[in-house]
Amino acid sequence: MKVFITATGVNSAIGTNVNECLLALTQERSGLGSCDIFDYKSLHVGRVNQSNDELRERIGLPNENWPRTALLGLLAAQEAFKGNSDSSVRKGFINGTTTGGMDLTEQHYGRPEEARKADGWKVVATHDLGVVTALIAQQLSSFDYINTISTACSSSANSIMLGARMIRNGSLDQVLAGGCDALTSFTINGFKSLMIYANDVCRPFDQHRLGLNLGEGAGYLLLENEKSLASSGNTALAELTGWANTNDAFHQTGTSEEGTGAKLAMIRALEKSGLAAEKIDYLNAHGTATNNNDKSEMAAIDAVFDHVDFSSTKGFTGHALGASGGIEAVFSMLSLQYQQAWVNKNLNESLNEGKIDPLGSDLPKKINHVMSNSFGFGGNSTSLIFTKN
Repeated sequence: MKVFITATGVNSAIGTNVNECLLALTQERSGLGSCDIFDYKSLHVGRVNQSNDELRERIGLPNENWPRTALLGLLAAQEAFKGNSDSSVRKGFINGTTTGGMDLTEQHYGRPEEARKADGWKVVATHDLGVVTALIAQQLSSFDYINTISTACSSSANSIMLGARMIRNGSLDQVLAGGCDALTSFTINGFKSLMIYANDVCRPFDQHRLGLNLGEGAGYLLLENEKSLASSGNTALAELTGWANTNDAFHQTGTSEEGTGAKLAMIRALEKSGLAAEKIDYLNAHGTATNNNDKSEMAAIDAVFDHVDFSSTKGFTGHALGASGGIEAVFSMLSLQYQQAWVNKNLNESLNEGKIDPLGSDLPKKINHVMSNSFGFGGNSTSLIFTKN
C-alpha cells in the first residue's frame, strides 16, 4: 500500500507558513538572530517572529492560555490539515515534541509564591507532552488514533515514520504527522551545560563550527492511502517510500564517531524504498553544527554514498529539537516540488574529514528522491525518503 503526502504545514524562524519558508529558502535568508528572551542576549536563536498573543489571534484562540509549543503546533497543523474531517476514513494524529508545556511551567515557578498560588494547578497541567498533542487534536478533528512521540531530535521524523507504518499495515487511512517545540530556558541552559551552544551563528559541516543554535517551530505532513485520496479529493504531492529508525547505543547525548546508527538508518531506508544510494538526488542532513554530530554524520554519509548533493538547513532555522524532523520534512517536500537543493547556510570551510562537500549555494536540478535525516540523543537515528509523484 502506498503512502501519499497530500499537504504540508510549517512555521519556523524563516516563516509562519509554507510559502514564507519557501521564499526565505530561495532567497537564502536566515532566520537566526539575537536571543530576545531569557536574558541570553549574546546567543543566537531561530525564533518564530510572532508573540503568543499574535499566534492565538491567528489561530482563533484569543482567550486560551496555551503553551507556546501548542500554539506553534496548531498553526502548522491547521495549514496541513485544512479541514480534512471526513468520518468515512480512519484518521490519526501523531505528534513529536520534547518541550511540551515547559514554557508555562517555567513562567509559573519564576513567579512569587503568592502569584503561584493564585495560578493554581491548571498552569502546570499543560506541562505533559501528551497534553500539547491533545490540545492541538481537539481543535482539528475527531481522530481515531492520537499518539505522542518523544525521542529527542528525531521525534517528528519518528512520528512521520509511525504514521506511514500504520497506513501501510491498514490501521489508518489518513495521518497528520510531524511535531512542534518552543524555545525554553531549560533547553537553552541544557545545551549550554554540554558546552555545545555556539556564541555565533551556527555553521553546519564547517571546519570551524562552534556549536548549535536552538530554534523553535512546527512541521507536519498529511499522509493518505488510496482510499483516503478517493474520499478527500486531495492531490498527491509525493510518496513517502522509505523510512528506518536505528540506534547505535553509543552515548547518552552523542553518537559514535563512525556514525553507525546514522549509516544503518540511511541504508535501511534505502532498502525499504527499493532505491540504490545513487538515486538520492538531495539529502537534507541533520547537521546540527556540533563537533560530534557533524563529524559522525559526515562519516555515515561517506560510508553510504559515493556522491550526493546534501546540506543542513539548520543555518536557516536553528535546531528546533523535536520539531526539526517535521520542519525539514516540509523543506524536503519543497525540494521535490520546486526542484531545488538548498544551500548549506553559513558554510565557510567545509569539514575536511568528508569526501563529499555540502552545497555552497542553492542548486536547481532534477530531483526525484530526497532523503531527510533526523538524529536524536542516545543515537536514535531516523531517515525518511520522499519520492516525487
